[in-house]
Amino acid sequence: MNKFLVGALAAALCAPMAVAAPAQKRVPLNREAKMRVKIDSLMSVMTLEEKIGQLNLPVAGILTGDARSENVAENIRQGHTGGVFGTIGAQACHDLQRIAVEESRLGIPLIFGLDVIHGLETTYPIPLAQAASWNMPLIEEAARAAATEASAMGIAWVFSPMVDVCRDPRWGRIAEGPGEDPYLGSEIARAMVRGYQGNDLADSTTVMACVKHYALYGAPEAGRDYNSVNISRQTAFNDYLPTYKAAAEEGAGSYMASFNDFEGIPATANKYLITDVLRDLWGFDGFVVTDYTGIAEMVPHGLGNFEDVTLRALDAGIDMDMVSEGFKNVLPKAIAEGKVTEAQIDAACRRILEAKYKLGLFDDPYRYCNPAREQGAVYTDADRQLARAMAPETMVLLKNDSQLLPLEGKEKIAVIGPLGDSPDNMFGMWSMADERVKPVSVYQGLKSALGADRVKFAKGCNALSDDALEAKLSARGGLERDNRMPQQLRAEALALAAESDVIIATMGELMNMTGEGASRADITIPEPQRQLLADLAATGKPVVLVLFTGRPLVLTGEAQLADAILNVWFAGSEAGDAIADVLTGKVSPSGKLPVSFPYHVGQVPVYYNHKSTGRPHPQGQPYIKYRSNYQDIPNDPLYPFGYGLSYSTFEYSPVTLSKERMGTHDICRASVTVTNTGTRKAKETVQLYIRDRQASSTRPVMELKGFEKIELAPGESRTVTFPVGARELSFYNHELEYVLEPGEFDIMIGSASNATQSALLTVE
Repeated sequence: MNKFLVGALAAALCAPMAVAAPAQKRVPLNREAKMRVKIDSLMSVMTLEEKIGQLNLPVAGILTGDARSENVAENIRQGHTGGVFGTIGAQACHDLQRIAVEESRLGIPLIFGLDVIHGLETTYPIPLAQAASWNMPLIEEAARAAATEASAMGIAWVFSPMVDVCRDPRWGRIAEGPGEDPYLGSEIARAMVRGYQGNDLADSTTVMACVKHYALYGAPEAGRDYNSVNISRQTAFNDYLPTYKAAAEEGAGSYMASFNDFEGIPATANKYLITDVLRDLWGFDGFVVTDYTGIAEMVPHGLGNFEDVTLRALDAGIDMDMVSEGFKNVLPKAIAEGKVTEAQIDAACRRILEAKYKLGLFDDPYRYCNPAREQGAVYTDADRQLARAMAPETMVLLKNDSQLLPLEGKEKIAVIGPLGDSPDNMFGMWSMADERVKPVSVYQGLKSALGADRVKFAKGCNALSDDALEAKLSARGGLERDNRMPQQLRAEALALAAESDVIIATMGELMNMTGEGASRADITIPEPQRQLLADLAATGKPVVLVLFTGRPLVLTGEAQLADAILNVWFAGSEAGDAIADVLTGKVSPSGKLPVSFPYHVGQVPVYYNHKSTGRPHPQGQPYIKYRSNYQDIPNDPLYPFGYGLSYSTFEYSPVTLSKERMGTHDICRASVTVTNTGTRKAKETVQLYIRDRQASSTRPVMELKGFEKIELAPGESRTVTFPVGARELSFYNHELEYVLEPGEFDIMIGSASNATQSALLTVE
C-alpha cells in the first residue's frame, strides 16, 4: 500500500464518522455463516465457465447504448449469465428466471437490474428536483415506494442513487444527481440507500442499491458527457468523493463504475478508486459492476485492445461486466495462459453470489417475479399521493414581484407556451412509465383547480426552432410539433393574453434535453420561447414564468421580463396537479436550489463553495482591474445555492454559540431563532455553513455543514440548533489526512448561501 493511501487510511480510521458499513446494515452473523456455507458449497461444484458466467450482465429490453446482447436465453441456459439488465415486468423476469433455475445445470438464480432513477411506473420528481426539497425523510420515502414498485415488477437491483456532485450545468446528467454540494449530496445518498434497501434485503419489497457513477463522473471537462475528468486527489476527497463514501457507510450493496477517466486511467480499470479507496479505505464489501459497455469503451480510450482492457478491469476490482461480454469471452483463455488467476475470478464470483443470497434469491428465486403481486403494487393511489405531495416541496420560487403568486383574485388565466398542455413532458428523463400512468398538464391541472371557464390555453410557439431536433427529442413522449406558421401561433397567444388577467408562461426544456447524452453548450431557454416571453411581457399583463428544466439555466433576460418565476423542474406523474397546487396557493413553495443558476454561461463552473484568491473581488462591486472578476458580468450567480422564496416571510435572529472557544474534541452548539413573519403557514430550510479562516491548504469561502427543514404557522417561532464539532470542521489536507486544524471558524446560519448571519468560533 502506497504512502499516500496509508496516511489517508490512518486518518479515516480516526475520523469521527464510521468507515465501514454500520453493523445493522450487514447480514446478521448467523445468516452470514449460513451464506458462507451455501456459497462455499456451490462454488465447489461450479466449473470455471460457470463462475465466469456469474460475472456476465447482458441487456434484454431497454437499451442505454448502441450495443445489444445476443442469445440471452441460451447463455442463461448454459450458466453463462449472472444477471439481466433492462427487462421490466414480473412475467418477463419470471420467464428468464425459470430458464436459469430449471434449465441450467446448477439452477443459480439471476439478478435483474434496472435504472430506477426517480421511480418506475409512478414517477417522482427528477433527482435534482428532489435535492431541491432538502427533505430527507421525503426522499427516503420516495425511494422506499420506488423499491416496493420495482420489486413487484421483477427488479431486485436498481442502478440508483446517482450521487455525482456536479458544478457544470452544461452536463445533461446533472438532472440525475444531487447538485453541487458534497454535504447535501451525502445526506441524499444515505436517504436513498435506506429507502431502497430498508433494514433487511431479504424482505421482498426491498431492492439492492447500486451507487453510481463511481467516481467523479460529475466533473467532465467542458460539461460534455463521457468526457475526461481532471481534478486533484485532494479536491476529489473533499468535494466529489464524500457522496460515494456516505453511501458505503449506509451499507449500499453495489457500485457502478463510471465512464470517465481519472488521473489518466478510466474508472473501469482504476484500481486506486475501486480497490484502494472503495474497498480498502472505506470497507465496502459488495460488488462493482461496469456501466453499459464500460469495458469495451476503454479501447477507444486508448488503453489497449479488448483483451488488455478486460484484464485490467478484473485486476482493478470490477466484478460484473455489463453488456461488453469481455469477462465471458476473454477470461477462459487468459486463465489458460496464466494472465489471471482463478482466485481473482473466485473473488468476483463470490461477491455476486453473496448479493443474490442477501436478496433471498436462493431461498425463493421467484420472489420478485409474481405477476399477481405486480397488479396490485404498481401506480397505486398511495404512490400517486406521495408523488403529488413531494412535487411542491421541490419547486423553487425564484421571483415573485408584488406577490403576484399565488393566483388569488385573478379571474382569467392564460396558459401560454409549448409546455403548457404537454402531459407526457412532465415526467423528466429516465422515466419508464407506460399506459397505466395518466399524467395531466399544467393547463389541465389549473382547469381542474380553478374551473374550465377561467383557464384558457394557447401554445404560442414550438419549443425549438430546429424542427428535426425537436422531433428527435420528442421521440419518447414530449411534444407534438404544431405545423402552423409561427405568426399564427404568436397571434393566437397574444389575443388570449389580451383578454386575460394574468399569463402563465410555460416554457423551458423538453424532458429529453437533459439526462444521459444530453449536454448543451447554450443553457438558455430555446430562442422561440424567449421571443414569445418578450412578446407576452410587452402586453403589460403580469407574467408568471413556469420553468421546466433539468439543469440550471441562464435566466438573466427572463428575470427581467417575468414578474414571477416558479421553477418546477420535471415533477413526475402528478406534476400538472402539483403545479396547480402551488400556483393557486393550496401549497406554499418550499424548494431551495441545490445548485447555482449562472448569470452567464461564461461563468461556468460557478458554485457557492469556491476558494478565495490572492486578489478577491468584493461581492457585489463593479469591475476592478487587477482583481479576480469579469469586465462585463458579475462574479456571482443569478440565483445562488440554497436560494428559494416562499409565499410567507421569515426572520432570523442573530447566531448564538454555546461556547466561543473549544478544544478539537468538543462540540459547540450553534443556534438561531426563526420566526414566520408572514400570513401563511409555510416551510423554511435553515442552513448551516462554516468557513475555516486559516488552514494548511486553501479552503472554500463557505461550506454547507447542516440543515433543517421546519414548518411554521404565521407568527410562530422556533429555535434551530446545530452541533459543530470535528465532523463539521475537519477536511482532507494535502497529504489526504482527515484533520481538524485549530484556528478561527465563521459559523454562519441563514436562508441561503448568500443570506447568512455569523458568529466566530475559536478551536484551540
